[in-house]
Amino acid sequence: MKNISLTGAEMRRFFSKLVLLGAVAFAAVTLPAHAGTPVRVGYIPVLGSSALFVVDGEGWAKEAGLDLQLVRFTSGPQAIQALVSGRIDAYVAGVLPLLQARAHGSDVKVVTAASVEELEVVTRGALAAELPKGQEGGFSADAVKGFFADYKKTQSHLPRIAAQPAGSVPDSLLRYWLQKKVGLAAVADSVSIVGVDIDAAQQAFLAGAVDAAVLREPALTVVRARVPEARTLATGHDLLPDQPGSVLAIVKPEAPEHQAWAKPLAGLFVRATTLLANHPDEAAPFVTKALGGGILNEDVMKKALERSASRFVSDPTRIVEGVKQLQDFEVEQGLLRKAQPVDDLFDLDLWRQLKQ
Repeated sequence: MKNISLTGAEMRRFFSKLVLLGAVAFAAVTLPAHAGTPVRVGYIPVLGSSALFVVDGEGWAKEAGLDLQLVRFTSGPQAIQALVSGRIDAYVAGVLPLLQARAHGSDVKVVTAASVEELEVVTRGALAAELPKGQEGGFSADAVKGFFADYKKTQSHLPRIAAQPAGSVPDSLLRYWLQKKVGLAAVADSVSIVGVDIDAAQQAFLAGAVDAAVLREPALTVVRARVPEARTLATGHDLLPDQPGSVLAIVKPEAPEHQAWAKPLAGLFVRATTLLANHPDEAAPFVTKALGGGILNEDVMKKALERSASRFVSDPTRIVEGVKQLQDFEVEQGLLRKAQPVDDLFDLDLWRQLKQ
């Protein structure tokens, strides 16, 4: 064997090439990790989903090695169909439709709340004129019955209220309020409920095609600016104290293939919710990009976020009782065949880990 002698400079060049080749090989092996673990997240385009937009917009998900693939839906039932069929891994929307998913065998769990008391009933036109001046919400049951009765007498038809389709949170919550809080034994004798998607409800209200609508921010800020006579018939607290709003739910969060991303995603979601509650102006650019659609500017979104700041909450225990009440109501209405164990819907162990 022939001996080869290298000078010091040649040795340095030789080892430099080895290091470079090693780095290229390592990059080739680890390249898929840089792309991030794919997580398909279905969401409803409402302010309650803002934590998701912050997590994505701030780049926190990428930093945590997650590749969020956001899938937009216009109603909770629509998102549930995708969840049950396995087309999404996580869900950011209203909590009630998740009970239907579990009834169909889907092992989905709420890991954090996102907001409470999102929905309000806002009126316009002749119905708004029935409300006494200087008061927004907080009306007694007898007063609300009187508003509807007087409207019917003067307009010769029932007041029309836009909500989302049957089985959605807005529809169930509206009917719950009318029957359980206002005390209308036969809702159809007092009001006409129009089930449409979220955007259509806002447009119907702005166009005067309905007399009232179940809306949430930023739609509430928009309609108040465009319809000066708009009045609040029922606040979120009136409808149901600690009214369950949007949540982050994950399919099989304890499954080995989901454990790698379930807890990091939930932790980032809590971090974003805290930002929204304490510094809503910092979240405005990301929420505007997600919800503005080139129509809403950042100033409008800032106002909507500031008005909602106190309602951005992560603690899922705050909404458990409200979910039980609304589920019992949906069973009573025939929307659910039977009640599901509500406690089983929540992964409170993961929530406790996040608080540590």
